[in-house]
Amino acid sequence: MTPGETGTGTAAASERTRVRLLEELGDELVPLGFTVRLSRPRGQSPYLHVVNPDAAALAENVLAEESADGWWYRWSWSERIAPAADVAAVAARIARVLAAR
Repeated sequence: MTPGETGTGTAAASERTRVRLLEELGDELVPLGFTVRLSRPRGQSPYLHVVNPDAAALAENVLAEESADGWWYRWSWSERIAPAADVAAVAARIARVLAAR
C-alpha cells in the first residue's frame, strides 16, 4: 500500500468492478427476454438475479469474481461460467441453461 492508501480503497474498486460487470451482463440478458435485478446485500458480494419470465422457476443468481487469471462470471454454487471479457458468451450460456424447453 502506498502512503495514504487504505485497504478499503481496493475493496471499493473491486466492488465497483463487480457491479459494472453485472450491469453489463444484465444489459446482454434483457434483450434475450430475461428479467434481471442487481442485488447488493450488505456484507456480501453483489449478484445478478436472472429470471426466465416464461418459467419463473428457471432463475439463478450470477456473480462476478476476480481470480488469479482475471475476472469471471460464476454460478451461485461458484462454478465458472466464462471469463468476464466475453460477456456475450456468458449471456448465451445463461440463456441456454435457463431456457424453457
